[in-house]
Amino acid sequence: MHKDKQKIIKRLKIIEGQVRGLQKMVDEDKYCIDIITQTSAVKQGLSNIEDILMEDHLSCCVVDQIKKGKTEKATEEILKVYRLKKK
Repeated sequence: MHKDKQKIIKRLKIIEGQVRGLQKMVDEDKYCIDIITQTSAVKQGLSNIEDILMEDHLSCCVVDQIKKGKTEKATEEILKVYRLKKK
């Protein structure tokens, strides 16, 4: 995750601002569709962060595990991430 850490932090700060905006929108009884549009943007932002983390994990951690002969652990982690993304 080292190479993308700053990118992830930047994106999380953007999402944090969006969530604060959502709280304000709900508090101010804004139009439902506008709120739903914003929640969709937050979900997409989180999904993008997951994708970055998964790519980093697969290309670094899992590769290292396989090189060290820990193929069972690597397989378990790949399957765990796969199952989480399906939800």
